[in-house]
Amino acid sequence: MSNWYDIDNVNTIDSPQVVIYVDRVQHNIDAAVKMVGDVNRLRPHIKTNKTPQVVQMMLDAGITRFKCATIEEATLLASLKAPDVLLAYQPVGPKVERLYRLTQEYPATRFSCLTDHVVPARALHEYFSAHDAMIEVFMDLNVGMNRTGISLEEAPILAEAIQQMKGLKWRGIHAYDGHFRDPDISIRKAACDAQFEQVKAFHQNIQEKFGIQLSIIAGGSPTFPIHAVREDVECSPGTFVFWDKGYGDICAEQPFLPAALVLSRVISLPSPGKICIDMGHKSIAAENDTSRRAWFVNEPEALLLSQSEEHGLVQPLKEHQPGDLMYVMPYHVCPTINLYSSLVVVKNGRAEDSWKVAAKH
Repeated sequence: MSNWYDIDNVNTIDSPQVVIYVDRVQHNIDAAVKMVGDVNRLRPHIKTNKTPQVVQMMLDAGITRFKCATIEEATLLASLKAPDVLLAYQPVGPKVERLYRLTQEYPATRFSCLTDHVVPARALHEYFSAHDAMIEVFMDLNVGMNRTGISLEEAPILAEAIQQMKGLKWRGIHAYDGHFRDPDISIRKAACDAQFEQVKAFHQNIQEKFGIQLSIIAGGSPTFPIHAVREDVECSPGTFVFWDKGYGDICAEQPFLPAALVLSRVISLPSPGKICIDMGHKSIAAENDTSRRAWFVNEPEALLLSQSEEHGLVQPLKEHQPGDLMYVMPYHVCPTINLYSSLVVVKNGRAEDSWKVAAKH
């Protein structure tokens, strides 16, 4: 095989389809374990892979702590006997009952969830207390991402409330800093370190005030190598397992390899200098501008111009014929995986298996 992405029985694969290069997945898992040093400080987020086979590869690597965003993902983890599962999402409405039922169905798994406001915290407390049960919680801090979390200024009020709720066991704090994305690792590190100092101060004050021990879960993919060298901090990267063009551009210092591509084919030659491929916005994450959705691995100069549901218009720099292959690296692999029901698995240059996306949302 002349290129790492070539598949010698590629004509057995329909398109568009995500293909997973399992040797590269294993490389990425091993690299993450090596980066963090102590495997007990690694809590990978499974929002990217959503597959039992990849989760099992992580378990086989000695990883016991996991993070997820949906009840479906939590169920997948528990069904594989994952020892420790954090639902990194604040349960509200029917999700409170769903989480409770999950804890009852899989008692061998240690479950926890996030909370960042007294109202949903009280709802959790009341439901679990009414069933003579308890749920562990991590206080979700807003450290600048401005998506979820409570501000450090308001966090002490929530801390007081949690301490009074017998249906909750306060296990730790959670600080996701996904807004630190500068391609210059020194700039990214300086911003991350400055923010984390405030998290550490809050953590120390709370522990001293209440006489409790709390763990810290911090960061995602861009700040993984920064938090990986901190003692007593759990790291929760997710994209690392498949990697993508977006983080590859931002995080060039990290040792991960792209392990997931969308296989597409040319279906039409509509006009000079234009080709149409069978990869519309139903086939690849489409939240970015069109030019930052797809990178053509076997033709890096090609440019995605537009998409409709089933079609992608591309400006290539070489001649094409209908049926030509396009190996496409997503800029954002996580929602791309969620668009598919199964993934084609490539081993030693051959498509050999199919893995179900079991936690598809």
